[in-house]
Amino acid sequence: MYLTENDVRGIATYARIGLADDEVKAMTIDLNNIIESLKPITEYDLTGVEPTFHPIAGLVNVMRDDIQIDGLAHNDAMQNAPSSADGQFRIPPILGDGGEA
Repeated sequence: MYLTENDVRGIATYARIGLADDEVKAMTIDLNNIIESLKPITEYDLTGVEPTFHPIAGLVNVMRDDIQIDGLAHNDAMQNAPSSADGQFRIPPILGDGGEA
Protein backbone atom coordinates (compact mmCIF):
# COMPACT_ATOMS: atom_id res chain seq x y z
CA MET A 1 0.00 0.00 0.00
CA TYR A 2 1.60 3.22 -1.12
CA LEU A 3 0.43 6.81 -0.97
CA THR A 4 -0.18 9.02 -3.97
CA GLU A 5 0.43 12.76 -4.06
CA ASN A 6 -3.33 13.18 -3.88
CA ASP A 7 -3.37 11.11 -0.66
CA VAL A 8 -0.65 13.30 0.84
CA ARG A 9 -2.56 16.47 -0.11
CA GLY A 10 -5.65 15.05 1.64
CA ILE A 11 -3.66 14.18 4.77
CA ALA A 12 -2.07 17.66 4.78
CA THR A 13 -5.49 19.29 4.44
CA TYR A 14 -6.90 17.16 7.25
CA ALA A 15 -3.92 18.03 9.47
CA ARG A 16 -4.14 21.69 8.41
CA ILE A 17 -0.59 21.69 7.06
CA GLY A 18 0.11 23.85 4.04
CA LEU A 19 2.38 22.09 1.54
CA ALA A 20 3.73 23.52 -1.72
CA ASP A 21 3.80 21.22 -4.78
CA ASP A 22 7.49 20.40 -4.33
CA GLU A 23 6.87 19.65 -0.65
CA VAL A 24 4.00 17.30 -1.58
CA LYS A 25 6.35 15.35 -3.86
CA ALA A 26 9.05 15.12 -1.17
CA MET A 27 6.53 14.18 1.52
CA THR A 28 5.04 11.47 -0.70
CA ILE A 29 8.49 9.92 -1.14
CA ASP A 30 9.26 10.19 2.60
CA LEU A 31 5.95 8.66 3.70
CA ASN A 32 6.26 5.82 1.20
CA ASN A 33 9.80 5.11 2.46
CA ILE A 34 8.41 4.93 6.00
CA ILE A 35 5.68 2.53 4.89
CA GLU A 36 8.31 0.41 3.12
CA SER A 37 10.48 0.29 6.25
CA LEU A 38 7.52 -1.07 8.25
CA LYS A 39 6.86 -3.91 5.80
CA PRO A 40 8.75 -6.58 7.84
CA ILE A 41 6.14 -6.21 10.59
CA THR A 42 3.53 -7.71 8.25
CA GLU A 43 5.59 -10.90 7.95
CA TYR A 44 5.09 -12.00 11.57
CA ASP A 45 2.91 -15.06 12.10
CA LEU A 46 0.21 -13.85 14.47
CA THR A 47 -1.95 -16.96 14.35
CA GLY A 48 -3.55 -17.47 17.75
CA VAL A 49 -2.35 -14.17 19.17
CA GLU A 50 -5.18 -12.43 20.98
CA PRO A 51 -5.53 -8.69 20.44
CA THR A 52 -4.80 -6.60 23.51
CA PHE A 53 -6.09 -3.22 24.61
CA HIS A 54 -2.81 -2.26 26.26
CA PRO A 55 0.53 -4.06 26.06
CA ILE A 56 1.05 -3.79 29.82
CA ALA A 57 -1.62 -5.91 31.47
CA GLY A 58 -3.17 -4.73 34.71
CA LEU A 59 -2.13 -1.10 34.27
CA VAL A 60 -4.39 1.17 36.32
CA ASN A 61 -4.40 4.83 37.27
CA VAL A 62 -3.14 5.61 40.75
CA MET A 63 -5.45 8.14 42.36
CA ARG A 64 -5.22 9.87 45.71
CA ASP A 65 -7.84 11.57 47.81
CA ASP A 66 -8.41 15.23 47.00
CA ILE A 67 -7.66 16.87 50.34
CA GLN A 68 -7.91 20.62 50.87
CA ILE A 69 -5.01 22.19 52.74
CA ASP A 70 -4.43 25.76 53.86
CA GLY A 71 -2.61 27.91 51.35
CA LEU A 72 -0.07 30.66 51.82
CA ALA A 73 -1.30 33.59 53.89
CA HIS A 74 -1.65 36.86 51.96
CA ASN A 75 0.89 38.72 54.12
CA ASP A 76 3.43 35.89 53.74
CA ALA A 77 3.03 35.93 49.96
CA MET A 78 3.45 39.69 49.77
CA GLN A 79 6.63 39.57 51.90
CA ASN A 80 8.64 38.20 48.95
CA ALA A 81 7.12 40.48 46.32
CA PRO A 82 9.77 42.73 44.73
CA SER A 83 7.10 45.41 44.33
CA SER A 84 3.54 45.74 45.59
CA ALA A 85 0.77 48.30 45.79
CA ASP A 86 -2.60 48.17 47.55
CA GLY A 87 -1.98 44.58 48.65
CA GLN A 88 -1.31 43.35 45.09
CA PHE A 89 1.79 42.33 43.17
CA ARG A 90 3.13 45.06 40.86
CA ILE A 91 4.64 43.80 37.63
CA PRO A 92 6.09 45.60 34.61
CA PRO A 93 3.57 46.21 31.83
CA ILE A 94 3.87 43.87 28.84
CA LEU A 95 1.52 45.65 26.44
CA GLY A 96 1.42 49.33 25.59
CA ASP A 97 2.45 52.14 27.89
CA GLY A 98 1.32 51.16 31.35
CA GLY A 99 3.64 53.51 33.16
CA GLU A 100 6.30 52.40 35.62
CA ALA A 101 5.90 49.30 37.67
